Amino acid sequence: MTAAVADRRTALRAPSATPRWWADVAGAAAWLSLLVVTALWTADRGVQELLSGPATGLTSAGRLAGLLSADLMLVQVVLMARVPLIERSFGQDRIARWHRLAGFTSFHLLLAHVALTILGYAGTARQGVLAQTWDLVVTYPGMLLATAALALLVLVVVTSVRAARRRLRYESWHLLHLYAYLGIALALPHQLWTGADFVGSAAARAYWWTVYLLALGSVLLFRLGLPAWRTLRHRVEVAAVVPEAPGITSVWLRGRHLHRLPARAGQFFNWRFLDGPGWSRAHPYSLSAPPSGDLMRITVKQLGDDSSRVTTLRPGTKVLLEGPYGRLTGERWRGGGVTMLACGVGITPLLALLWELPYAPGHAVLLYRARTGEELAFRAELDRLAAERGVVVHHLVGPRARRPSWLPAYAEGLSDVEALRRLSPEIAGHDVYLCGPDGWVDAVRAATRAAGVPEAHLHHERFAW
Repeated sequence: MTAAVADRRTALRAPSATPRWWADVAGAAAWLSLLVVTALWTADRGVQELLSGPATGLTSAGRLAGLLSADLMLVQVVLMARVPLIERSFGQDRIARWHRLAGFTSFHLLLAHVALTILGYAGTARQGVLAQTWDLVVTYPGMLLATAALALLVLVVVTSVRAARRRLRYESWHLLHLYAYLGIALALPHQLWTGADFVGSAAARAYWWTVYLLALGSVLLFRLGLPAWRTLRHRVEVAAVVPEAPGITSVWLRGRHLHRLPARAGQFFNWRFLDGPGWSRAHPYSLSAPPSGDLMRITVKQLGDDSSRVTTLRPGTKVLLEGPYGRLTGERWRGGGVTMLACGVGITPLLALLWELPYAPGHAVLLYRARTGEELAFRAELDRLAAERGVVVHHLVGPRARRPSWLPAYAEGLSDVEALRRLSPEIAGHDVYLCGPDGWVDAVRAATRAAGVPEAHLHHERFAW
């Protein structure tokens, strides 16, 4: 299968560059939605009720908190619906951070909505908090479903806390996280049947139906419809499984017209291999060679049961694919020199980029970090890149330095910045691509910035969940 790497500069049907203004429009739309919700609450006498007395004021504040919470939940859904323009404008790492921020903010607003509403209703009815809570749950339309929705969202938030996530397998966490969709669906009847905005305002009903349908349409179209269409169109299956280094395996994939996939080197797909139990769990693996003709390649590091399964895949195994995702691509490359820094399996997307980018001979530098020589993958392919494309390759092998650093222990006598300038003397004028573990990437980023690389010329994407 190595002959298939003959020329990775084959033209791809890559998406056109995303207009820079699109990111500003998307961000402004999210903020505008919150302003619209606040304006609708104000138009429905929200401020007057807030100032009309303690009990009514608590109820009004609780209503605003609930509306803002619902709006942020829908923003979350759209953020993670894999909308191509959003993906290419912001990248998965930024979207994931905003998703997390919007999620926790929405949850805290939801708790405030529940507490303030109960206190407000209890004050108006002049009864105890527990009695009022019971009365709301069992007598108000949609409240039993809303209570179930709250329980599901609590489950999702608790398992999203970093301390809990570290104790969960990725597959278990991902399955639990899907309950957020069910929670949002169960909360909708409560808003439809008892929400003051839905009941009393045609403008509010129009707004909320629009955003709910937008969120639902985004999920159906981009999370379900587009992956299904691409899977059926390209009919991808396993062609070969090739060991690259201890614990690192490449999977060659064959399909129809793969060069027509709107994929670029550096991107990743979510893969489902139809090889038996566990096929429904998707796994994000980067392309280690861009699609060319009817072949493409991914490379996987064995970190658990599911990633270890790739070593047992048989040729002919059918594959469901979802993607491409990510913006660690050549879209923002300015056309000059390039320095790439990889650690471990982080070589995967950078290797694909080294084949794709049309840099001049001698204008690309690769710094490849590994703990042992045996862990260096793609030795023959890197030698070929050096011979055919003029890539300057430096292998940085050995145990990690005792101080926080991206260097191995044998280079501890050099500062991070000094080593970077020695290995890539022109780095200040290069585009720099990074891929590796979070701590290592942080150390490299600090060194590259100190070496004079502007933030706009530094390209990386975090894949930690």
